[in-house]
Amino acid sequence: MKEPSIDPPQAVPSVEAPPASADYEPRWPVVLAILATAGLHYVMPKALRFGPSWLLLAVTGILLIPTALAHRYGRHDVNRWFSHTVGGILTASMVWSLSLLILRLPSHRDPPQDLLRAAVTLWVSNILVFAAWYWRLDAGGPNMRDQRKNHVDGAFFFPQMALAGKSARAWRPGFVDYLFLAFNTSTAFSPTDVPVLSRWAKMVMMAQALISLVTVAIVAARAVNIL
Repeated sequence: MKEPSIDPPQAVPSVEAPPASADYEPRWPVVLAILATAGLHYVMPKALRFGPSWLLLAVTGILLIPTALAHRYGRHDVNRWFSHTVGGILTASMVWSLSLLILRLPSHRDPPQDLLRAAVTLWVSNILVFAAWYWRLDAGGPNMRDQRKNHVDGAFFFPQMALAGKSARAWRPGFVDYLFLAFNTSTAFSPTDVPVLSRWAKMVMMAQALISLVTVAIVAARAVNIL
């Protein structure tokens, strides 16, 4: 009697695991930074605001809703468009207030207390706004960085990228790293321990350093001299 033939077991096709969603970069730090920047519009003297005190926070909060929904449902193109719109509005508002402040300096219409308050508000806003820009633009943005296991190519060379070993291969920058970079740029007018590799990043950092220089060296110094 002929024995039934038994086919050899077929190999189960391997399925490549998608990027671990649990390792996705959290968005809440940059959301807090954006809301804090918009909230600083309340602190700005009335003569230097663009519209009512609530306008910037209301517009920013409304735009953050579709931004978060687009990220949640994987519409990275829509998420990127709304994020750039929010960043552009915050940047324009900051530049508007700084321009008005500079134009009003020769007339001596603002008391020194208002000048100091405006200078501190603009300086803090400068850090938060450009930290959000660095976070959004570096290495294709957070959505692209989430698809990589490590950070080996970008506009900035962080010290962790030069380390050897498994920890370096698994490292990726977060918003705090870009916040630290923006803080150093506004205080030391340089990226300190983070070399800048991209031309666009150099131009953006020059703009941030210039805004910080104008705010600290001109506005704050003028207010101190009046006191």
